[in-house]
Amino acid sequence: MDKIKFEELYLSCKVAVERFVYYKMASKSDAEDILQEVAIAAYKNISEVKKPESFKPWILKIASNKCNDFYRMIAKRHEIPFDETINITVSMSRYGISETEVVRDTLIDMTDKDKQILFLYYFKNKPQAEIAQLLKIPLGTVKSRLHTAKQNFKEIYPFPPEPQKFKKSKGEDIMKKLPDIMPEYKIKLSAEKPFGAKWEELPGWFAIPKLGEKLTWAIYEFADKKRRETISMQATGKAIVHGIEGIEISTAEVNPIENTDIKHGFVIAQLTDTHCRVLAETHMTDVNVKKYITFLDGEDFLSQWGFGEDNCGKEINLIAKGKIKKKGNNFTCEKEKYLMDIVGRYDVEINGKIYDTVCLVGLEFENNGIFSEQYIDKNGRTVLWRRFNKNDWNYKRYNEHYSFDGNKLWSEMFPENEQITINGEIYVHWYDCITDYIF
Repeated sequence: MDKIKFEELYLSCKVAVERFVYYKMASKSDAEDILQEVAIAAYKNISEVKKPESFKPWILKIASNKCNDFYRMIAKRHEIPFDETINITVSMSRYGISETEVVRDTLIDMTDKDKQILFLYYFKNKPQAEIAQLLKIPLGTVKSRLHTAKQNFKEIYPFPPEPQKFKKSKGEDIMKKLPDIMPEYKIKLSAEKPFGAKWEELPGWFAIPKLGEKLTWAIYEFADKKRRETISMQATGKAIVHGIEGIEISTAEVNPIENTDIKHGFVIAQLTDTHCRVLAETHMTDVNVKKYITFLDGEDFLSQWGFGEDNCGKEINLIAKGKIKKKGNNFTCEKEKYLMDIVGRYDVEINGKIYDTVCLVGLEFENNGIFSEQYIDKNGRTVLWRRFNKNDWNYKRYNEHYSFDGNKLWSEMFPENEQITINGEIYVHWYDCITDYIF
């Protein structure tokens, strides 16, 4: 892209860039400095942009990197290792379970004094007496500062405990229909040709953004097959996000293993004759205010919720395109940013019933190897969804999550789990999802 066109392209998305940076930075003066750095970096590297429509997500990525660089510098200045303050939190996205750096982002918004005391106590596991010696302050001061820091953390942490009215249920109401252990199933290749289907579900979420829609689904991790998350979804009404009309879907999540309180949130999605996409996601803060992240929030939104070029969404009219070839447990395909294709017709026997389905596979190369198999019937509803990880997908972080010592690959963490290959590379079965549609 020519530098002469830079000013025109920058002005076309200046408001979105400024909104993004001002949202990320606590100080207006710091935000203005970051904006200047973003503009300079974008101008110097404009040749990387091949198409005008790619400029906006590209410059928002630069803005995101500049904000992260700023906070890394602050963390280093105060001897708080930035990467060590990351706590992996299992949460939901359009891929199903994903990791988020929630604790890190919360610490960023805290004072240096609070960061320091929390880091030493929780991340370095220092006794309070040792912290007092390190900081050369009385033990009573350490206790007081730690108490204050914990209270301050709770106030800005985006996933606080739900109000008391939700705590009594412990999620019983949204877990009634789905079993505690994943039902046994059989998948058999059919001799019939794959059929076309109208698949209107949100990718990875299974609900259809239409008024009256209501659905409950669950995640079962392998190899123990225990239900780890149960999610209830219901379309509650129409909503407009940045001028685009969609449907608001309420979500309620609970972990039956940990017996956690219900987490409530909302997704705003749009369904057209050809595509389905997410416009915004929100959760309730501790003061019952909805906090949104939308398609204008750059990579923070797109990496978790975006789908297709400029978040156009996923196609709902499914047909086999021949982009992905399947032979047994071996898949071959061209390496594109994201691939989705029907690879065959299958009879899925589960919960005492046999479903005539097509197998829709999705492959996310940009996220270092996320693969899914989704068995969809002629009604366009998901019967079974299976998630696989590339052998080295975020394995170091999940070693800690699963309490493994060392850096074990997924095939080493779960050697009994099913394995497939994609272009010769190993992918390992992680978890399955089913919905109350089959019950």
